[in-house]
Amino acid sequence: MNNWVKSPVTIQQIAPLCEKFNIDKLLASILVRRGITEGKDILYFLESDMRFTHNPFLFNSMEDAVERITQAEEEGEKILIFGDRDVDGVTSTTILYDYLKQRNIDVRCRLPLESEAYGLSKQAVDDFAAEDGTLIITVDCGISNFEEIEYAASLGIDVIVTDHHNAPENLPPAIVILDPKAPDSGYPFVDISGAAVAFKLVSALRFSHSDFYNSELCLMDITELEDSYEISCVKIRNLVKVKELHEKIIPGKTTIYDLKLPYFLQGQVIYAWNSTEIKKQLNEIFGSGIEFSIYDLQAEVVKLIPALKGKTSSQIHASSTIAKYMSEQMSVSVIDSLFNLYVTWCKKFIAKQNEGASQNEQRDLQLVALAAIADIMPLKNENRIFIKRGIASIKEKGPREGLSELFAQLKINPQALTSTDIAWTITPALNAAGRLGQADLALSLLISSDPAERNSLAARIYSLNEERKRLVSMATFQIKDNKIQYSDDNDGKLFVIVDENIHPGITGNIAGKLMQDKNIPAIVVTKSEDVYKGSMRSCRGFICTEFLSRFGDFFINYGGHNAAAGFSFNGDKLELFHKKIKEIVPSINLEEENLDIYIDAEIPPEYLTPETFNLLDKMEPFGSENRELTLVSKNVRIIDAIKQGKKEPLSLKLVFEFGKYKIPAMFFGQAERLGKDIFTGQSYEILYTMVKNYFNGNVTPQLRLKEVRKS
Repeated sequence: MNNWVKSPVTIQQIAPLCEKFNIDKLLASILVRRGITEGKDILYFLESDMRFTHNPFLFNSMEDAVERITQAEEEGEKILIFGDRDVDGVTSTTILYDYLKQRNIDVRCRLPLESEAYGLSKQAVDDFAAEDGTLIITVDCGISNFEEIEYAASLGIDVIVTDHHNAPENLPPAIVILDPKAPDSGYPFVDISGAAVAFKLVSALRFSHSDFYNSELCLMDITELEDSYEISCVKIRNLVKVKELHEKIIPGKTTIYDLKLPYFLQGQVIYAWNSTEIKKQLNEIFGSGIEFSIYDLQAEVVKLIPALKGKTSSQIHASSTIAKYMSEQMSVSVIDSLFNLYVTWCKKFIAKQNEGASQNEQRDLQLVALAAIADIMPLKNENRIFIKRGIASIKEKGPREGLSELFAQLKINPQALTSTDIAWTITPALNAAGRLGQADLALSLLISSDPAERNSLAARIYSLNEERKRLVSMATFQIKDNKIQYSDDNDGKLFVIVDENIHPGITGNIAGKLMQDKNIPAIVVTKSEDVYKGSMRSCRGFICTEFLSRFGDFFINYGGHNAAAGFSFNGDKLELFHKKIKEIVPSINLEEENLDIYIDAEIPPEYLTPETFNLLDKMEPFGSENRELTLVSKNVRIIDAIKQGKKEPLSLKLVFEFGKYKIPAMFFGQAERLGKDIFTGQSYEILYTMVKNYFNGNVTPQLRLKEVRKS
């Protein structure tokens, strides 16, 4: 029996979070137990505004990418977008293709199909060269394609790599690389999807058509201290801080010639929140002999944000949302708050000028949300906002073209959509096309302008997903029945299966199932056209790409993430593959297996009300590194029990008494326990998560039970 572990928390840990972030004790205690106590992390649970995502120009190479694509547009060049066959690759391709098509750029897209290997191929380069193409943009791939990109360059074709996979030691000779995991990328958060990188590129391209692109300005603020002044300045380019200056000045003692300020401001357009007041202070500091040309920021901002009229810069700082989330060690100054306000105003200004771009951004976010979940990105930092805004867009505006038809096939109610629905229903269906060698169907579904074609494609993808389920079920049965060519658990460190009968498109599915069942890393290998292709899924701190890198030049290619990777090798090397596995296995160190169940909170029966379920709005989306809530209530009485289901094992629908509320609960596959250790009228200790059940337009709170124990 698993231990239920509830870590102790103290009021001293909880109270500061409640006070600073205006949250209740239940949410605060859950965050503390999960180790989420820093404001910079709590921000992404409480906020959902896109303002809190990272600026695309934080990529050091983003301006270079924008300039090269702009050049291609101006000179009428042909552009090829080369993606990957999975959900992340298909959505990445769609996001960039849609934008370039809207700009009337001569663009086409291509994915690896059927038996083609992952990543850019020389064949794709040759085919594009035959069309007199001059620019290839890879999405969700390319970071490992050194030879192919070198080959493209030899044919006069430039390559821009947009990727998010772990970067190899030798980067490809692309003209621009946008990969948060590449050395010196500049981007502050490495764990975004390939679709998010494509989204950042498109966001930068949209911004490049505004008056703010590449314009530089300087914000200034002056703080009056007891016997001195502090002048703070920040230079801004493309809504990114490029340089800061803070200088202390003692009137009568410090002259302007003692300062770096004149050199810092040389040639700058200067803005201050209240230019009249700042000029007055400068006059008091330096005298009337020195003039500063300063524009008033407040006059511009209040046109869009009238509530700020008459506010001082100190008052703006005091009410800054971002400042609230920064710790004392990362304190936000008045000039920081003015910078954040300037960025917010710019975004509002641009959105008002171009409502169409804002609407397209919302459509793109639906795809970014799918990609983050499909590629098992950690649900922290800006990934949380991508998913929250993507799901909100689906609920408020409806699913975008392609998704709408797929939702209809899968019988998904958009209003009831959660990240769990996406993970279990939508992304597997979209992935099925690529897994079974027809990724172009998924791409065509998302980019087609013909409703009839989209309906037909959605139906075909639905059928492919059913076929994928059948293949996985059949392969799983063969594994359980030991009807496979080769399997070895390598002393409980690494489970390896090699079987030529497994469909190449489902090796990742099978590896994932084996990893979860056995709680050790798993590799599944099959054969296709004299090439062995494998997928690896990992757990317990074991990094896939590091493991595969130890094979040296054995593989034709390999790549992936920490927890998931793929590889291929020539058909005559199977025996050597097994030998290398045996050589490496002794050095494998897995984190200790832990079967304890960690409790987020214990909720007394009288405190669980329908309002408590609003907690889900703060904690969702759930997924990688943000598991669903695990809660406990004790002495809860069952007042009704019904067996449900058409197939064995049947499930139990129980109704519990929580004070004055009666709340239903589902206990899947546990109907046989009714009358054995579960009885109506008795009280139990229950382990559960909360869900909101949508039916016929009504939303009702419901529990999903994980275990029931007698109190």
